[in-house]
Amino acid sequence: MRLSGILIIEDEQSIAELERDYLEINGFAADIENSGDRGLQRALASDYDLIILDLMLPKVDGFEICRRIRAEKDIPILMVSAKKEDIDKIRGLGLGADDYMIKPFSPGELVARVKAHLARYERLSGRREARNDEIRIRGLRIDRSARRVFVNEQEVAFTTKEFDLLSYLAMNPNRVFSKEQLFDQIWGMDAIGEIATVTVHIRKLREKVELDPSDPQYIETIWGAGYRFRI
Repeated sequence: MRLSGILIIEDEQSIAELERDYLEINGFAADIENSGDRGLQRALASDYDLIILDLMLPKVDGFEICRRIRAEKDIPILMVSAKKEDIDKIRGLGLGADDYMIKPFSPGELVARVKAHLARYERLSGRREARNDEIRIRGLRIDRSARRVFVNEQEVAFTTKEFDLLSYLAMNPNRVFSKEQLFDQIWGMDAIGEIATVTVHIRKLREKVELDPSDPQYIETIWGAGYRFRI
């Protein structure tokens, strides 16, 4: 059975090696790149299952790397940084990162989050019964097995978490979910302090699937309660 491949893009060699050692102990295969340009090139050229991405890197920073990977690949990205400002966290998640960890953190927590994201990605990647593989609602078609979305038969690109969130809402129509419930279901981590990413992703979903994002016909805001996918 193939080991899950992890790419660590981290300029501090000692941190990168510690992360790699813990991942390998836990059954993963891990590679290291110390500069942003080489990390980006390797991430795009190779078939990794997850990227651990430092924010402050030489040559190309983590924000740009995340944006470039997301434009071409649909894999989990775990962003790490010593920067604690919410704006950096929101920006990283808005660009398509699946998680944001603040240094210093324990290697055990990193491994736990890697396992959680890989398991969640596999669970939500469309590997289910054939009858649940496609969702059609008015002009929206979600092909869950291929992880593709079509709006009025025109394909629209989605990040990993955007697709997961849209699929989850569409699979549970007319039900109201709070931001906390959506965060727990899609991201699976402690939602305290991270709720803003749900709002960011809902806005991006509306920009992609709604004819008029200011007057949504699919994803409704239920004031004081959360969001509902209307059919």
